[in-house]
Amino acid sequence: MPRNLTATLALLTVISIPALGLFGCDRPSTQSEPKPQAEAASKAPAEQEAKPDFAIEYEQFQLDNGLNVLFHIDRSDPVVAVSLTAHVGSAREKEGRTGFAHLFEHLLFLESENLGKGGLDAMSARIGGAGANGSTSRDVTNYYQTVPKDALEKMLWAEADKLGWFINTVTEPVLAKEKQVVKNEKRQGVDNRPYGHTQYVIDSNLYPQGHPYSWQVIGSLEDVQNATLDDVKTFFRRWYVPNNVTLVVAGDFDPKQAKALVEKYFEEIPRGEAVERAPKQPAKLKETKRLYYEDNFARLPQLTMAWPTVPRYSADSYPLAVLSQYLAYGKRAPLYRVLVEDQQLTASVSMFAYESELAGQLQLTVQAFAGGDLDAVYGGIEKGFALFEKEGIAEEDLERIKASQEVAFYNSLSSVLGKGFQLAQYQIYADDPGYVSEDIERLLAVTAEDVMRVYNKYIKDQPYVAASFVPKGEKALALSDSTAADVVEEKIVSGAEGQFDASASAEYEKTPSRFDRSKEPDYGEPAQTIVPDVWQGALSNGIEVFGIENSEVPTVTFSLVIDGGQLQERIDKTGVANLTAMLMERGTKNRTPEELETAVQKLGANISVSAGGDAFRFDVTTLARNFGEVFALLQEMLLAPRWDEKELVLAKKSVTSQIKRAQAEPNAIASRAYAKLLYGEDSIRAYSGLGTEASVAAITMDDLKAYYKDYLSPSVARAHVVGDIAEGDFLAVAEQLAKSWPAKPVTIPDPQSEPAKPGIYFVDVPGSKQSILRIGRLAMPVVSEDYYPAVFTNYKLGGGGFASRLTQELRESKGYTYGVGSSFSGDKTGGQFSIGTGVRANVTAESLQLIEEILQQYGPTYTENDLAVSRSYLVRANTRAFETARAKLELLENMSEYGWPADYVREREAIAKDMTVARVQEIAAEYLPPDSMIWLVVGDRATQFAPLESLELGEVKLLERSQP
Repeated sequence: MPRNLTATLALLTVISIPALGLFGCDRPSTQSEPKPQAEAASKAPAEQEAKPDFAIEYEQFQLDNGLNVLFHIDRSDPVVAVSLTAHVGSAREKEGRTGFAHLFEHLLFLESENLGKGGLDAMSARIGGAGANGSTSRDVTNYYQTVPKDALEKMLWAEADKLGWFINTVTEPVLAKEKQVVKNEKRQGVDNRPYGHTQYVIDSNLYPQGHPYSWQVIGSLEDVQNATLDDVKTFFRRWYVPNNVTLVVAGDFDPKQAKALVEKYFEEIPRGEAVERAPKQPAKLKETKRLYYEDNFARLPQLTMAWPTVPRYSADSYPLAVLSQYLAYGKRAPLYRVLVEDQQLTASVSMFAYESELAGQLQLTVQAFAGGDLDAVYGGIEKGFALFEKEGIAEEDLERIKASQEVAFYNSLSSVLGKGFQLAQYQIYADDPGYVSEDIERLLAVTAEDVMRVYNKYIKDQPYVAASFVPKGEKALALSDSTAADVVEEKIVSGAEGQFDASASAEYEKTPSRFDRSKEPDYGEPAQTIVPDVWQGALSNGIEVFGIENSEVPTVTFSLVIDGGQLQERIDKTGVANLTAMLMERGTKNRTPEELETAVQKLGANISVSAGGDAFRFDVTTLARNFGEVFALLQEMLLAPRWDEKELVLAKKSVTSQIKRAQAEPNAIASRAYAKLLYGEDSIRAYSGLGTEASVAAITMDDLKAYYKDYLSPSVARAHVVGDIAEGDFLAVAEQLAKSWPAKPVTIPDPQSEPAKPGIYFVDVPGSKQSILRIGRLAMPVVSEDYYPAVFTNYKLGGGGFASRLTQELRESKGYTYGVGSSFSGDKTGGQFSIGTGVRANVTAESLQLIEEILQQYGPTYTENDLAVSRSYLVRANTRAFETARAKLELLENMSEYGWPADYVREREAIAKDMTVARVQEIAAEYLPPDSMIWLVVGDRATQFAPLESLELGEVKLLERSQP
């Protein structure tokens, strides 16, 4: 997988931050960086004096050079997570030299003196690691990976090498290449997507010039390009020193042995210059600032407002988190009631606390419907605030919000990496790794008075920054009295990027060490994959149940999967399954939508209903102590939907808004066009689950009721449960559903596909800063004997992250892209092979040519070493295959869907061990010929169409942009 922009940063307040200045160095983050909250909060009322009994046990010590070390033992899985956190983010940069912290996050993965070329990425591919990963925020930079426990010494050796034996390997060509990668990341995450510049406009106006939060973590393209080798080395030597770093080891290991290894590999790294904590610098606005920007990729107007608040550790952090959640989210939220239900100006409201080490801010975002006037949206916001001032927050609402925060808090600690992250964050920000106990106590101690107090202090009658982002040519929709925002748009010029040879070896005098660090340590005692104990049962209505009992955290995760999903739809009524799912979340016969939502949240639970390409599903997370009550609510939702006509109107507006938004987003355009090319216009698989504007407009409540009646049956349903609940207890609760839900026969359609002819297809997105590439063909279903051999074959092509040829050539060698990957995927009846990437616009043709060459040469040039690396990774990675609740649930769902045994990973290990170069070449010859594939380009026709016509990949066909 490519190193991509981290999409969300999980807060302990369960408020998500969409791409707010946390930049990741690997895949979109499913393992988000936990973020500690305030230092203090108001005292709990008497009835809340009972404190949760929860702690993360740890051992702490410090080396003479200042390196702070934390150990946490967790023997539930044969894995260890190793993380290195440097207390340096974009806040340590200087104006005009921005983006350095994030640039370093990239550089440290490339090479060090003793790891050699490929650095930690190459080693990760051999040892079965989760993929060396990283993230940069305003305040810190994280490097982390989970590996089989027998690779602990290798990881400590490698992390020490990055810290003490790295900087000499950074040469002019290496720096030049990585600058292109970082710039591609900015194009992908900021420049080439709707509303991508919003945070820049907010931060550059909320904070005064020169404030360390006034620029973005990724920096400006100009600053990144102007960075010199001396700049880079000076930055590293100032901040990447042991006395500014925290090392955490969490998992199954011997602490005495690990301490000796830490001392061996880290203690001779010299202490650096003293690093003082930066002073708090909260923003202070003297007056409100209103700005607007005409966005090339936006189709809907969007208003974002931001108020200065408090840094982390402030007594007001917790009530601010509760305030933001109460104001914006859910049926009882004042802003939702006014903007969504009463005035119907938007489909949703987003509000969150963005708190960092030096300062904090509260942000509110409302995306209006097409043509919506943002002055009307602002009026609705004022009305929502007035409603809150009048009503305050009821105790019932306060308790339900705190319950949902509590379960999110526990879920963030479900893996050893999550626990390790939390220890590091508490150490760096709170100067106390054991802050977790106090954190959860203070989370639950917020009062209604606290919430109203922080509203009055930070929002009511306070100046703010407002950013109106409107479609090109629709300035009139922006908030009144707004001035044009100063946003620098990059020009894409063919041949503008410099040439470099990043493969050239650097010449330098090696950094001395008291022992030979060039030899990679051996493995420790072998780590064996532990397959969880699975119990199986059945309910009286025929539903098969698969379960895993696990008491690491006091939560339960449950899924009810009903086969069918979008496969049961007609093309002229696409979107029915999705709308049915949405309506089933919105009330029951006995409860209004508001009453149902409140009942679920009071129990610290989440019940989501969704429709996918081949399944309709209910997903539940809850505190274990409340499972019985939560399951009863699930049963009520399933058996007695409300079918609320008002909610259908709101749901259809929301879906239509999503469809319009996708019409200008390059990745969404690519996914839509690729599906139609791959499956054909007459296949339901070619259509978005949202539907089209026309199909959604035509859907009636009778359509939803018919879908519900005809296709949701126990005869095609499967149940799965993971967590702190015994088999007997679960079956006793679930049997109540079985008695009330009789089975009926349901047939699952198997739609036929008619793919387009192989060749190049082009969709025009004028002004696109990147070209989005989708390349692929139909392939085998998951249950085919060829499927796992094909997965194995793909590892070195594009499935192995930085071990793959696609990444090494397109990113590491050429700097064309931020990330590229390939995969085989499918279900019981069909499958596909696909390559996906976004490349710099001015190398579109070159990128296609390079991919074609890689595919042509892959089979003939596949080596025994490629085989060994793939085998090692795919076998060893199974030690961490079932660590999280989500991973265990996936095991159960695979068993129930495909009929696989609980230990099917053993079968895959046997396949991997039996693979040969000849077998890989057979798979490549059958499924990877370039001339058998569809090549889709979504980009700027004016500059990129003609170069593509010169390629020998067939005629370039221009496609019209179609609806989702």
